[in-house]
Order: sequence, then structure tokens, then C-alpha cells
Amino acid sequence: MDDSRKTAGRRDGRTPREAPIAEGLARLIGQQIANGVYRAGDKLPSLREVAQLHRYAKNTVVVAFEILVAQGLVEPRRGSGFYVVDRHEARKPVDEESGQLSRAMDIVWLMREQLKTQPDAVAVGDGFPPVQWLADMRMDRYHQKVVRTGLGSLFRYGSRYGYAPLRESLVRKLGDIGVNASTAQLVLTHGANEAMDLVIRYFVAPGAAVLVDDPGYYPLFGKLKLAGARMLGVPRLPDGPDLAVLERLLARDRPRLFFTQSLAHNPTGSDISPAKAYRVLQLCQAHGAMVVENDPLADFKPTSAVRLAALDQLAGTLYIGSFSKSFSAALRVGFIACDTALASDLADLKALVHVSSSEYCERMVDVMLRDGHYERHLFRLRRRLEAATAQALQVLDDLGADVFARPASSLYLWPTFPGIEDTVGLARELMPEKILLAPGRIFSVDADKVSARSRCNVGALADERFGTALRARLR
Repeated sequence: MDDSRKTAGRRDGRTPREAPIAEGLARLIGQQIANGVYRAGDKLPSLREVAQLHRYAKNTVVVAFEILVAQGLVEPRRGSGFYVVDRHEARKPVDEESGQLSRAMDIVWLMREQLKTQPDAVAVGDGFPPVQWLADMRMDRYHQKVVRTGLGSLFRYGSRYGYAPLRESLVRKLGDIGVNASTAQLVLTHGANEAMDLVIRYFVAPGAAVLVDDPGYYPLFGKLKLAGARMLGVPRLPDGPDLAVLERLLARDRPRLFFTQSLAHNPTGSDISPAKAYRVLQLCQAHGAMVVENDPLADFKPTSAVRLAALDQLAGTLYIGSFSKSFSAALRVGFIACDTALASDLADLKALVHVSSSEYCERMVDVMLRDGHYERHLFRLRRRLEAATAQALQVLDDLGADVFARPASSLYLWPTFPGIEDTVGLARELMPEKILLAPGRIFSVDADKVSARSRCNVGALADERFGTALRARLR
């Protein structure tokens, strides 16, 4: 080796022996990345941890990481460490995205998309209100109160019914919307989805007929398919279910349950009319079917709004509520209100399947409900939703869209756009621009049915990027 090469080796701190070792280590880590041991976005172990694991000098590990950076496999982040680069995502051609979007009729597809966090995306199809609407109910403000109210019990499972003080709070809350219930009629659950799961486990045998809104709540469809149920769609009209179809299916198939959303219907945003609400109850009672009313946006609607459970006082209805939309989806607190005997059975089933729900989260919700700030929070939520709905309707009108229902306030709207016959194709075109739609066929009982509609979140429609992208395609 000449003097210049020796000097170069000393200058970069690399000895002749270190170089092949570092290259071998880089190959090893690169292979682990290729095999999925480390995935895109994962943080690699620190330089010190890798050195200790392989018993290499730190300089050798530094060189190996430099090789990985040069290969584009990892990237350094100042003060944080080295992270795996998503090279596949960065170079993914549009047709691969299309392949993913073509699975939009798959229920799990949208569920996966809903759980992703993409701060720079326009989530037009999002199922949740904008985060800033919920910021004034930050959980960190209430944590100490929760711990002080029952530190000892937080180390054990709670009651099969759920945290008693929260059920007392819910009795008052239900009374505000006209539902008279006792604590013995309430079962707390791990969100509204667990509530639906318990109801399905209790009532639905394989092959049993079950009525659902069509279009309707897509996770419910997935749960019913898992249970082997025979789903029968009741078309949703702007003022509620199609009564003629409902009556025909009740008489022909004798279903045990009818799952529906009376208010702020997902995905159409429509509200049931009082006359139709009474008729739905009459028909279901005459044919021996129980109505399962899901009301996830109760806090966004006036207490005077028509609810099926309030009309029949839980005689032939089962009411499901949640705090995911008005407090935080992370809390995962929901509840079932029903007949006392049924509540006891469902509490037993819950204990068998899930042991208990989270008393910590239930205590958190109870503290938030009892706090004087809660009523002000609801007032602001409703005002924001009204303003956002009006603005969203104007955006859609300017685009020439046909909107299924035009409520005064709803988190969702259900439009069609001029010249668009299948919104899966529209969603495919917009995805590379980070505009994420929820194609209508996801919400259909018939997963192969082409739909010209999309579920649109009124909070997201305020982003000008959506209007700009649509106008470019509607010219």
C-alpha cells in the first residue's frame, strides 16, 4: 500500500481490516430489511447496540451505516438515529396503487386506510371529525383525576357491566335524548364495534337473515360475514329506510335483527323522518324483529332529534352509543342500552369473550362527562359541524355534484360528480395526489356493485386541494 492510501485510510478512520467487516455488516442489515425484519419507517438499533451485539468496534458500525445510507436503504435523522427508507413507496408506479384501490370493495381495505396517519393527505373519505375539533377535550387534562378516583381498582378487572359511575352518567345522558333507562340496562363495551360484535354473537346463528342499511356501515358488514349471516340490504332513502322493501323482507325472511342508523347516517349523512321512524318500529314489532340502533354521532345532533330507542323506550330496540367521535377514538368506550334481562346476558357474554372493558378508559370518560367543560365542548362541536356542513354543501354545489341528502349538520355527505360512474376509478386517480376518497361500493351490501357515489367528510372538503383536483377532472 502506498503512502497516499495509508493516509486516506487514516483520514476516514477506516483500517483495511474494518472495511470488509463493515461491508459484511451492511449486507446483513440490508438482507434483514429485504426480509422484513426491519420495515419502512422502523428505527434501527443504535450504533452502540449494534456494536455490542456483534462485538465490533464502533467505527466499523459507523462505516456499515454509511454504506446503507449510500445505498438508499436507511436515512439518518438528527438526534434520533437511523431509519429504514420506504424505497418501494417512493418508486411505486401508479398502476400498483391502482391495484390496491381496485380492492376498495374489500371491507378491510378502508379500515386499514382509516387507521393510517398521513398528515399531508386530504382524507376526504375519513370517518372521524377533524382532530382540532376535539382538541379542547385533551385527555392529559383529566389523567390525574382518573388516578385519584381509584388507583387501587385500576390494577384489577372491572365489573362485567362496566364502571358503575359512568353507567350512572349515561342514565342522565340518555334521559336528555328521551331514553329512560336504569344502570341495569347498560353494558359498557370496548367501543361501538365491540357492542355490535356482542349483539351478533348473541343473536345471529350461521345462515340467519339479518337486515342492514344499504348503503351502510361497512365494518358491520364484515362482522356479519364472519358470523355467517345472510345479509339483506334495506335501501336507504334521504328520509330513512325504504319502508316497502323493509316490509317485504320482514315478511319473507323473518329476520331477528335490523341494524340501522337513524341520525347522521353513515355514509349518506341522512336523518330519519318522525313519520318513518314510527312506521319502522311498527313493522319490526309486527314481524318480531328487534331494531339495533347505532348512534355514534349522538353528541353532534340536537337532543330533540328523533331516535327509535326514545320512541319505544327500549321495548323492541337496542341502542348503541360511543364516544369515539366526540372525545377520542383512542379511548374505545361504547355502550349498549337494552332490556334488563338482555343486558345481563350481554354482560355475561362480554365477560366470557373479553373478560371486561377498560375501567381506566371508562373512568376517563366519566370524568370528562362530569366536567363542566363538556357542555361547552358539545356546543362548539355542533356549531362547527353546522358551519362545516354548509361550507361542504357549497363546495359540492360549485362542483356540480348531486348530493343524496342535505342535512343541516352531518359529518358525512354522499355525492355523485358529473361524468363519474364508478368512484373507484376516481379514487385511483386522486390517490397519487394524496387525496383519499371512500368509494361508494365499500358501503354496499353487494360488494361488486358499481357506485357513482363517495362518502365525503365535511371537515375535509374545506381543503382547496380537493376542489382543485376535481375541477381538473370534470372539465
